Amino acid sequence: MNRLTTSWGGFDLTRFPEDPRDPLRAWDAADEYLLRHLEGIDDAGPADLSGTVVVVGDRWGSLVTSLAAHRPVQITDSFLGQEATRANLARNGIDADAVRLLSVRDLPPERIDVLLIRVPKSLALLEDQLHRLAPAVHADTVVVGTGMVTEIHTSTLKLFERILGPTRTSLAVKKARLIVCTPDPQLARVPSPWPLHYALPADVGTLAGRTVTNHAGIFCAERLDIGTRFFLRGLPQRHGSERVVDLGCGNGVIGTAAALANPEAALTFVDESFSAVASAEATYRENIVSDAKAEFVVGDGLSGVPDGTVDLVLNNPPFHSHQATTDATARRMFGGARRALRPGGELWVIGNRHLGYHVRLRRLFGNCEIVASDPKFVLLRAVKG
Repeated sequence: MNRLTTSWGGFDLTRFPEDPRDPLRAWDAADEYLLRHLEGIDDAGPADLSGTVVVVGDRWGSLVTSLAAHRPVQITDSFLGQEATRANLARNGIDADAVRLLSVRDLPPERIDVLLIRVPKSLALLEDQLHRLAPAVHADTVVVGTGMVTEIHTSTLKLFERILGPTRTSLAVKKARLIVCTPDPQLARVPSPWPLHYALPADVGTLAGRTVTNHAGIFCAERLDIGTRFFLRGLPQRHGSERVVDLGCGNGVIGTAAALANPEAALTFVDESFSAVASAEATYRENIVSDAKAEFVVGDGLSGVPDGTVDLVLNNPPFHSHQATTDATARRMFGGARRALRPGGELWVIGNRHLGYHVRLRRLFGNCEIVASDPKFVLLRAVKG
């Protein structure tokens, strides 16, 4: 646990879920820079936070917790980010009712007086959110974005300019930078171009030619990524009534393919991204006539699935947490899968060769088989004893 000190007080903060092996803090220099800026905007004194304050993309709740006295609204695509915010509020003795927690799929407030944006890794997610928020922004809205210098590009600034109004950047401090935007109410308001739809290529079996839906922020949103394509070619062919989980489902392509291959299976699509689960549900409903055997869950991996109730878990784990490279998410996914699988149940994992998932799976399951491989990817199968 680490303590963030601001003019609004000191706050003990952690990421969620807490992992003693994870050395990363719940905030970084970009969050600190933004809070210092609000404490004395342009040397003119503290920002007026008496109106509606909206915080977009607060990664682990550090911004919202620090500003809780001003009853901010948090908008995030991350279930884990929401849970981190709840935990950090409680940890610091702050009533959860002091903050309104929304997902990117929810309607934003009708009026925004202060808009604070933690620049996301996905430019598409930023574009979609700016379009959604623009109607609530007025000429006097204070708009400030923040990010590390590696996260803010010319394309980032152009989005602010095109959707909200004139934009400038600050000097870099501790490798962090601010984006300051002056809203222009005369700019034409146009709808967000998201979600996108595309047809799958001919070499992916039962899904060939079928439509995929991608909301903003989904990995490889404009085309099928090569890892998923490799997974689809080696997908297990199974039959009969069984429970299958598409863990970290993204746009739901893998789980939808499993449902087409085995119409008797009951599918669960789970992801910590609200946009991912919305994409998976749209993809599934577009391609499957009956949806009686599918459920769509925004959550923390398989934490809500009872032990020993799953027959097959299909998993393409991420190896980044925002800009940081980490195997923490994969570790938790593998452990959750082993707990949820019944004896004889299988976990199928696609991953880059260099990640060495086979070592961890052998240690956890006592076995791991390479089903298929190429110079970049390996498809692995582990069976619960």
